[in-house]
Parts: sequence; C-alpha cells; structure tokens
Amino acid sequence: MGNDLVLYLLVPLTRWIKVFNLFNYITFRAAGAFVTSLLVAFIVGPAILRRLRAMAVHQVIREGTPDTHLQKGNTPTMGGLIILAATVIPTVLWAKLNNRYVLLALAVMVWMGAIGFLDDYLKLQQKRRGEKNRGLVERYKLAGQVTIGVALGCYLWLYPISNLPGASTTLPFFKYVLVVPAAAWLAWIYVPFVTFVLTGVSNAVNLTDGLDGLAAGLTAVAALTFALFAYVIGRVDTSTYLQIYYLRGAGELAVFCSAIFGATLGFLWFNAHPAQVFMGDTGSLALGGALGAIAILLKSEFLLLLIGGVFVAETLSVIVQRTAFKYRRRRYGLEYAQAHRVFRRAPLHHHFELLGWPETMVVVRFWILGILFATLALSTLKLR
Repeated sequence: MGNDLVLYLLVPLTRWIKVFNLFNYITFRAAGAFVTSLLVAFIVGPAILRRLRAMAVHQVIREGTPDTHLQKGNTPTMGGLIILAATVIPTVLWAKLNNRYVLLALAVMVWMGAIGFLDDYLKLQQKRRGEKNRGLVERYKLAGQVTIGVALGCYLWLYPISNLPGASTTLPFFKYVLVVPAAAWLAWIYVPFVTFVLTGVSNAVNLTDGLDGLAAGLTAVAALTFALFAYVIGRVDTSTYLQIYYLRGAGELAVFCSAIFGATLGFLWFNAHPAQVFMGDTGSLALGGALGAIAILLKSEFLLLLIGGVFVAETLSVIVQRTAFKYRRRRYGLEYAQAHRVFRRAPLHHHFELLGWPETMVVVRFWILGILFATLALSTLKLR
C-alpha cells in the first residue's frame, strides 16, 4: 500500500468511504501531484519573487548574448526555488516514499538544485563585492555533478532496484533488447556511463535556459512524456502488450514526473515573456538532473536523445561552435576564426535570434520541435 503521506492518512478510511480507494491508483495520484504542484507554484511563487527582488538577486547577462537581452539585467534569478518547492512537496504528498525510484530521483534533483543554488548565490555575492560574476568555479560545479553521477551509478550497479540487471540499459525501437557489458568484470563501465548521462543532461538544460520560458516549456514536454513511459513500463499488462521491459515499481515515477510537469507549467506563469523571474542554475541544473535520473532509472538513456532532442541540438551547437573556433584560430588566426563561425551565436537559440527571429517566435518554435521529438519517442512504443 505504500507509506506516502496521503495514502497513510486516507486509505484506512476506505472501510467507511469507498471513494478513498482512488488513492491506491497511480493515475489518480499522478493527477493529484500535477494539480498540487501547480497550486504550490502559484502560492509560493509570489512570495519567493518578492524575496528575490528585495535581495536584488538579478540575472547575470552572459557575454556575447544579443543586445535585446540587456534589459533583462534587472530581472530576478534563482526562480528555480519555485520549481523545487512545487516538485518536492507534491511528490512527498502523493508518491510512495518507500519506492527507491522516487527517492533516488528526488535525491538527484535536490543535489543538482543545491549545486545550482550555490552557483547563483556566489554570483550574487560577487556582484555585491564588485567582482566578476563567475559563480561557482567550473571544476567545482563539474565535481558536484560527477559525484552524484558516480554515486547513482554505483548504487544501481551494486544494488539493482528492479528485476533487470543493475548495469544495463535498453534500446528504443527494439523489443526485449537489453544492453549489458560483455563480461561481468566490465560492469563498472556502467558507472561512467550514468555519470556522463547525468552530467550531460543537467548541463544541456542549463545551456538551453537562455530565453523566457524556453527551458521550462521543453522540460514540461519531456516530463509529461516520461510520465507516460514510467506508467507503461511499470505495469505488467501494458509492458507485455507493447513488448517492452517491465520494471517493477517504476510506475511510481509517473507521480514524480507529473509533479515536474505541473511545477514547470506553474513556473511558466512567472517566466513567460516578458519574464518576471528566471530559474537560474538553481532550476536548470535541478531539472536537468531530474530528467537524467528518470531516464537512467527507466533504463531509457538512449530514448532521452529523442525526448530531449532540442536539448541535444542546443548542446551540439555549443560543442561544434567551440571546436570549430579553436581549430580555425589555431590554423588561420583569431581574426579569421571570429569572422567564420559556424553559428552566429551559440547556443542555437541565440543563432536564430540574430537571424531576426523574435524571442517569442524562437521559444514557441522550439516548443513545437520539442513536442515533435516527444511524439517520435512515444512512437517507439509501437515501432518495435
């Protein structure tokens, strides 16, 4: 029956009030988590926003961004606190807290959010002292991300939480294809694989968080998609019918994903153009960590390339831009490298801004692409 707060309080009453039986169903609790997350965002959002304004926690405008972003320098950041509150509270209320899938996903999200919060806080302190806004030193931030990645990878490898081998993953479009190390002594490879996925996704969402509502909207689409996958993967009947692996207990992640879906939509209430608040690294690293953890726990790491297709494109644009620039600078000189960039500006959303697309147009079109990628990912449930 589980030991989450709502079940603990209400299920015993089913002997007298039959309607409380609904709380035993994942779909009902996922809907409850979604509604609760929206309400929490609407309730705590204004209070957090007032506090951030009073503290003058303003957004740091990255060097090289389009001139249209200069006026955003007075917009508060660290709004990711709204997302964290609107995700953690509903999850605690509606999910089964003896479920290791939920506990691990929550732990990763909170850890990544803490790293982002420290980064945002240090930027604020440095700004007040008149120093350069560097935030948390890059290697320390990476060390924090790698630490939770290694911890999650080792735990899943040594203490499998499902009926499948801990050090394994699956492939989209293939039925019952389980990817495992060729030899038992190679199982340790799973740990750096998990670390790479978790670190990569958290940084990808961070890079995408450059326009009003862009990262929040794309994360909402991804979270809803993962909620559907978690539900079907966690049921024997649907997983058998769709010819995918069944993961006992994974369905509870649908509640967590629904909470993220509601939290990001609630945050969009304040983050839609023109944004009243930005999520900052507090929100972007937390959301990226949550998506990465969900994909890892569902053994759907390669599926994440589809669901998060826009995040992947944004990250690749930065990698291509930097690699090409360094190569051309070394071979032809700095002036040539600056004049012959692959993109006008990276990440990709700034490239389209400099092509003349209004910010809202870039955001909505990227949302549409995100929905397209999510639909392609859902198609893998039948194309096996």
